[in-house]
Amino acid sequence: MSYFVLDENGEPKRTDPKTWAKWFEDGTTRRVAETHVGEVWVSTVFLGLDHNFTGEGRPLLFETMIFGGPRDGHETRCATRAEATAAHEEAVALVKKDAS
Repeated sequence: MSYFVLDENGEPKRTDPKTWAKWFEDGTTRRVAETHVGEVWVSTVFLGLDHNFTGEGRPLLFETMIFGGPRDGHETRCATRAEATAAHEEAVALVKKDAS
């Protein structure tokens, strides 16, 4: 298993399990973005663990999820903070489209 924390610029860096566990206790540093559109919540977080279970390609370290509405449970995982920000914006656009 690969462990990651965010550096001072909010970018992932690989670390050891002990350092990861101590860093991960503070949940405030893991949220990348959150947006409410009516009753629907879009959340993007840093996972801290590689969720690419295939062993091929880049580590998947960020997750965007939609909670509520017709796309409840929609999920996107990505490797970089920039991709996570873009995925969040795309999910918000989907929710807004559903609401119109």
